[in-house]
Amino acid sequence: MDGAGGTGLGVGMVGYAFMGAAHSQAWRVAPRFFDLPLQPRMTVVAGRTAAGVEAAARKLGWEHTETDWRKLLVRDDVQLIDICTPGSTHAEIAIAALEAGKHVLCEKPLANTVAEAEAMVAAADAAAASGVRAMVGFTYRRVPAIALARELVAEGRIGTVRHVRAQYLQDWIADEEAPLSWRLDKAQAGSGALGDIGAHVVDLAQHVTGELLTGVSGVLETFVHERPVAGEFAGLHGTAGAGRGPVTVDDAAIFTGRLSGGGLATFEATRFAWGRKNAIRLEINGSRGSLAFDFEDMNVLHLYDATEDARVAGFRRIVVTEPEHPYVGAWWPAGHGLGYEHGFVHQVVDLVEALAAGRQPDPSFADGLQVQRVLAAVERSAADSSTWTPVETGVDRHVERNGR
Repeated sequence: MDGAGGTGLGVGMVGYAFMGAAHSQAWRVAPRFFDLPLQPRMTVVAGRTAAGVEAAARKLGWEHTETDWRKLLVRDDVQLIDICTPGSTHAEIAIAALEAGKHVLCEKPLANTVAEAEAMVAAADAAAASGVRAMVGFTYRRVPAIALARELVAEGRIGTVRHVRAQYLQDWIADEEAPLSWRLDKAQAGSGALGDIGAHVVDLAQHVTGELLTGVSGVLETFVHERPVAGEFAGLHGTAGAGRGPVTVDDAAIFTGRLSGGGLATFEATRFAWGRKNAIRLEINGSRGSLAFDFEDMNVLHLYDATEDARVAGFRRIVVTEPEHPYVGAWWPAGHGLGYEHGFVHQVVDLVEALAAGRQPDPSFADGLQVQRVLAAVERSAADSSTWTPVETGVDRHVERNGR
């Protein structure tokens, strides 16, 4: 497919629920607001049932459908596979796609285990020799206020990082009668709050500071051990005909960590915080100032400059809606805020630009593996009475973190 911005990029997406809808919106909108060097084409979406995937294709804007994701790998009109499925399927799909010569965008967390993530990195490394690229979707990196925070830290505006406080708070299963879903099943999700939302704040803390977590001490807790069985979950893992089924993941995770630059970090991830719908909170204290962000006020970044006159010192509220701010210039006039979906659009923009330039998109599968190793260290620590646990490094494939 040819377009005003250049040649085409045929996309085949696997999965069409929450993340599939968000990714679809991004593929549709990105070329209409940004001048892309490749024009994305929403070629085909794959799902398990013909009726379901056909309805999704009509609603979300995909040209064709398949009920077997493997068929996407042999289509000449598909150059990229977008994986929006539960974590238990990521490794199989991504590795097969890379071996078939398809670029890959894979939702986070990269996999359910470190071993799976390592296999995915190995496949990505092998494919890169032929110019095939792979990226993991830590989408919150693309929120303009977060991108600005990273810039300010890199510029030295808050000095040496001393503390990071990172929280991801939700309440969607705080009701003990909320039904089981795949996100509460370890076989499909790998972990609960830790991997589902904790992975995001681990990535953000490392991304914004430009540092890595070197060790952790954590605790995991499951508050509700059984829930009603309903919908697609009925019949899975021996729950057929059962009124209630087991929750096999953590409901909440709390852990401390040390950064590679010597700073300390605290993390909290829970889906039991009544009243908190999608509160991603990040505060970074440095030797010269502080930064603070809350996704529930996502167009605002707070900056404290400790070098200012003490008589007027205080947190400065920066409304991140100016054309000079990251990504914002392609959207609306100054002062008009963006929303949740725009991060996915920016993800598409960054991915397409990297593919067109023949460079590795950010974050790489190696970045995803590093986050997976942090999550695994938290699980080991929690299983061993919160013992301080080093984050395994393995073979250092990590890309440069302080440049784009």
